[in-house]
Amino acid sequence: MFMGTGSDVGKSLLVAGLCRALANRGLRVAPFKPQNMSNNAAVTSDGGEIGRAQALQARAARRELITAMNPVLLKPEQETGSQVVVRGQRRASMSARTYWQERGKLMPEVLAAFHELAATADIVLVEGAGSASEVNLRANDLANFGFAQAANVPVVLVGDIHRGGVIASLVGTFATIDPADAARIRATMVNKFQGDPALFADGIRFLETRTGTPCFGPVPWFADAAKLPAEDVLALESYTADRAGAFTIAVPRLPRIANFDDLDPLRAEPGVSLVLVEPGQPLPRNADLIILPGSKATRSDLAALRHNGWDIDISAHHRAGTRILGICGGYQMLGRTIADPDGIEGAPGTSPGLGLLDVETVLTPTKQLRVEHATHAASGTAISGYHMHMGTTSGPDTARPFAQVDATPEGATSPDGRVTGTYLHGLFAADPFRRAVLGNAASPDLAYEASIEQTLDDLAAHLENHLDIDALLALAE
Repeated sequence: MFMGTGSDVGKSLLVAGLCRALANRGLRVAPFKPQNMSNNAAVTSDGGEIGRAQALQARAARRELITAMNPVLLKPEQETGSQVVVRGQRRASMSARTYWQERGKLMPEVLAAFHELAATADIVLVEGAGSASEVNLRANDLANFGFAQAANVPVVLVGDIHRGGVIASLVGTFATIDPADAARIRATMVNKFQGDPALFADGIRFLETRTGTPCFGPVPWFADAAKLPAEDVLALESYTADRAGAFTIAVPRLPRIANFDDLDPLRAEPGVSLVLVEPGQPLPRNADLIILPGSKATRSDLAALRHNGWDIDISAHHRAGTRILGICGGYQMLGRTIADPDGIEGAPGTSPGLGLLDVETVLTPTKQLRVEHATHAASGTAISGYHMHMGTTSGPDTARPFAQVDATPEGATSPDGRVTGTYLHGLFAADPFRRAVLGNAASPDLAYEASIEQTLDDLAAHLENHLDIDALLALAE
């Protein structure tokens, strides 16, 4: 099990790279994360949802996605509460305090999922969550040492040297946590190193002396990490446009933005400038396309959109002829109304939408989760994506669907064709569809899915070069 001294130390990427490296060695490897918190999720083959990081790790392991890989997923809906997804299905919405009090009851299901995976694998690589030293959250813990103790799993503690203080964070974790938990740590690892590794030799010796465990690494910075789908919202900090592409796409950064990896293929296009617009900033005047992304709390995010004045910007762009696409929650926002009679996402009520599509949405308790193969109505290109939403949308503009899914109309288009909405996530990964949307701005050489596979192979080779993977495997029990 790989735990971190803090969030974003690179645990997800390390597990993904090791999954591919071990799969390349001929081992049956499976990823597992007992409890995750993310609004970036993926649909599984058994009709549920798991965190995006575990989906990438499963892909690296060349395994089918199943809900056992991430039995508990928390999807934040408000500052102090989340939707609780267990074995891929929404079970409840809870405040943080209520979940903290109740989560221990989920341990039997977490362990059952782990053992289910272990029965099909030579090795299971487990990812912890957040910081391993959060002693205030240790009672009834599912994510870190609570699980490791219950499942009798050895731990590798990972620190991020890029952010500084890696020696103090690794040694300090041993000093902070319960001795029984510290005894479960079999090794430490120093990640994201830049520079001459020889200069850290004394640091390695100090860590091994003070912790009494071997230290793996340092693992050098993997420059192509940004090419892989990210799960943590922290990844959005790197979404600032770093080039002046001929085609500008503006995306308002909503407080509860979900499944933002929909944007990754667009960001990979060399001719595209993808601008994630921060709160308080206007939408760029030169936008060729505005995308309203998915949301975990649609009515709340719609209110935030209006608070930032983005509704006025969107209306102005619409009058000027800019194309607008809404995905999932963004599609719902483009309609006339969004009704939540049962209070699924917050207080019951109805919110007026942006009115750019003649449709209405009613939120319902049943979440639709399924992988889809569709055909884009306007271009005839194929799309492989997935549905992950609650609610039904209907109205006159659905007579002009965005796509056909097994001969069933999906989504909606305005009479002038410039405003479209769809529930399909993952649509831009399809190269022909993306090229149809971007026109001449699309690179004919970008094969997005193939680039993900190549990056996973490169990551595996990177770890093979810089880690003693045989010694790491020897720690497994």
